Amino acid sequence: MESCPAGHVSWTDSEYQPLRFLKGGTVPAEHRPVIVGAAPPVTALPTSTSPTSTSPTSTSPTSTSPAGRSTCGPLHLRAAPPAGCIMPAFRQVGEKQLPNPVLCMAWSPKRDLIALANTAGELLLHRLASFQRVWSLPPTERTGKEITALAWRPDGKTLAFSLGDTKQIVLCGVEKAEILHVFPVQSAVTCMHWMEVVDESSSLSSFYSSEDESKLFLPKIPTLPKSYSTTSKIFSEEKSDEILNLLGDARLNVLVLGGDSGFVELYAYGMYKIAAVDGVTGTCRNLCLSSDLRSLSVIAEVRSADNNPEICYIQLDTGLLSDCLPEVTRMALKFTFISTLLQYLHLSLTCMCEAWEDILMQMDLRLTKFVQEKNTSTQVQDEFLELLLWGQSSPELQALLMNQLTVKGLKKLGQSIESSYSSIQKLVISHLQSGSEALLYHLSEVRGMSLWRQKFEPLGLDSAAIEGAITAVGSFSLKANELLQVIDKSMKNFKAFFRWLYVAMLRMCDEHVPPELNKMTQKDIAFVADFLSEHFSENEELFDRKGKYFNVERVGQYLKDEDEDLMSPPNTKGNQWLKFLEESTHLKESPLLFPSYPQKSLHFVKRMMEGVIQHCLQKPAEVIGKSVKQAAFVPLYTVPESSENTPRLFELPSLWNDKKAKMHNVVFCMPEVSPSKFYLLRKETHSNSQTPLSVVSFNLTHHLEDPEDDNAADQPDYVYSCLDARFYDDDILTVVLQACEEQSGWRGLAQLPLSSSLSCGTDFSWQPDIRLDQQSSTIPCQTLFPGTQWRELENMKAQFVAVNGIRKVACVLSSNVRHIRVFEMDVEDEEDEGLESLNASADQDGLETSGPRRGPAEENPEADGESKGDALQKTQEHLESEEALKVP
Repeated sequence: MESCPAGHVSWTDSEYQPLRFLKGGTVPAEHRPVIVGAAPPVTALPTSTSPTSTSPTSTSPTSTSPAGRSTCGPLHLRAAPPAGCIMPAFRQVGEKQLPNPVLCMAWSPKRDLIALANTAGELLLHRLASFQRVWSLPPTERTGKEITALAWRPDGKTLAFSLGDTKQIVLCGVEKAEILHVFPVQSAVTCMHWMEVVDESSSLSSFYSSEDESKLFLPKIPTLPKSYSTTSKIFSEEKSDEILNLLGDARLNVLVLGGDSGFVELYAYGMYKIAAVDGVTGTCRNLCLSSDLRSLSVIAEVRSADNNPEICYIQLDTGLLSDCLPEVTRMALKFTFISTLLQYLHLSLTCMCEAWEDILMQMDLRLTKFVQEKNTSTQVQDEFLELLLWGQSSPELQALLMNQLTVKGLKKLGQSIESSYSSIQKLVISHLQSGSEALLYHLSEVRGMSLWRQKFEPLGLDSAAIEGAITAVGSFSLKANELLQVIDKSMKNFKAFFRWLYVAMLRMCDEHVPPELNKMTQKDIAFVADFLSEHFSENEELFDRKGKYFNVERVGQYLKDEDEDLMSPPNTKGNQWLKFLEESTHLKESPLLFPSYPQKSLHFVKRMMEGVIQHCLQKPAEVIGKSVKQAAFVPLYTVPESSENTPRLFELPSLWNDKKAKMHNVVFCMPEVSPSKFYLLRKETHSNSQTPLSVVSFNLTHHLEDPEDDNAADQPDYVYSCLDARFYDDDILTVVLQACEEQSGWRGLAQLPLSSSLSCGTDFSWQPDIRLDQQSSTIPCQTLFPGTQWRELENMKAQFVAVNGIRKVACVLSSNVRHIRVFEMDVEDEEDEGLESLNASADQDGLETSGPRRGPAEENPEADGESKGDALQKTQEHLESEEALKVP
């Protein structure tokens, strides 16, 4: 035997024996590996003997020894050192008992962060190190309390989650747990998947690298004031002067939603609906869109003819999206701009409504009460005109002014009107008008795209509908301008009126009148007289509609979200431009002129504009959705009764898109048919491919044979079942294994390499009319074991797992969905050489909890690293757990 460094393991062909996953027992001496110069049992192996090492003396599955060659036969575990010398794969970096059951969990694609949703409606973000919480987003009445699914945007900066009780989708910023965007859906969402399109075409590359031309022609959208409660944070951050922060990277990414009754929708950039898919049967349980946009894999629960629930695999052909990818990207980006601007205008108008105060209605209500209580037949308008011309008032008017309105109340009312009108005026000029201009610009560009019929007509762009949307935005801009004129006129009127009335009331009180207020020219008197004659005339029709005779305040009616006409529309008599348009037969119906809707409120015109634009946005989604056809339908198995209490989002099958091979992978188990097997279904993303669908099963039953044992045939099989399985990357599957109860019910986490098994697959002629579980005996089978890449999960009924192969992390959840552990998958647990090394190990563990791969967004002042004492206790517990892991 070759000489090996001390502490390394050397093998001969005759010494190879597979390893059983059982506690208790010992390895017979003749089957034990030869350990050259081994240290005492508690001494850890050198870190150079990692699972990925290619050294001749390594115990790696990639070793070139005869026992470790990659073959098309069974892939066994290598033998390992005794329990005292084994180094468990994967390093546990955190563990926690959560107060509320977990409904779903997902790792960030870019950072060591994991998002959890629980039954209390909370969204939690935890870091890898010690599983410390970064933030929590509590449920609200506005969004909802029943989280049903979540997904990360591919750049890791935004989380999407669905609410079942309110049927809404919420986009949440990861940096500060802020809600960026909310939109409703027609059906409750049961699953979602967010995918980035991968395409290396030159046309798309040049488009992604080109600068957005709107920055050259449009001013930056002003941020909304922070003082209003309904302001979205994405539009009120000082640094977010570009609303494109919602989009992230310009590269196209698609959020796919699935729900009950075959509900499937695709949203570009997580905001604009580019496809509403029809024809999917049953309830969606899982979905995965291929990165080339050629097909969509759906796992659905369908009721069979005898009303039994069946799990089926459905592949949908989304070839139109792939064939028109450059056009889809351009259209989606523009329509996402438009959707974002509509939200910006909605929030701007909401801020204007908040700026308008109910105190402004006091004058109308008090004048109405005055009419109802006075005994004279004199009109209120005449009462005020007599006070203006003669300086005398009736006892009733004097009681109204001095007892109800009061000098102090009049001063406060004047200040409130001036402050409120100024705020509304600023919001209209800075936000409403600038947002309308940007909306008009992007719609005009979309209209130009629609005129390129060869490229964009197959996607459903209708130039006539877009022209209607442009007209609606123009009408909204006219109405906003009309509101500005009303505000300007009202401010002048109220200022003059309150100045005169204030002086009159001071004289009634026999108080001193400041000289600067005592001067009124004939022009001022005429101005106040016109204001009184226009605003203080009693209106019986208005009383029947609103319960008041007067409408002195004219701005609030524009902000009412009502279908009724304005109570006091602007007076257009004598307007020369309107008179000219009425008399011109050519301009009256011209498409170049925007209708003004003089009888309607700003809110009404805004809702009308949103409806027209939404119709424009929905047309491509309907056309693209109808182009999606079913390419494959494979009934897999009936839903086992044992899974009734399992959270739906954790259940198999799980889906994976192999971008390099352009394959859809489906992993599932059929415990009622074969408890010790799991299955892998593979289908090319190109629906028209002639390559047939492939299915292979992997047997987790293992028989340990000793060639020197005469009773080898009588030795028992060691049976393991797969509780959960997720793709770690294209070639590795992460599984949670469980031994049968007769073998102590052991549970462990393992990495299973699939590449060598898939490279030598056997053809399977499946019958489309028969469910897959009914023809399971004909499915090709291979035996698969993880080599050294496994770890026992002690003191935990492990059941589910979530992984991220890019960040090399995993999270294991117990069967009660409260107990959770997190692991670094590319690092082994390190054992200590004795008591003297424990303190040093504790210090090192404390450093490691800060994380070598932490990004700036993960910093949390509330998160503290593990103390030395915690690390020491953890190390001792680890040593005890390792001593319990013995090789039979």
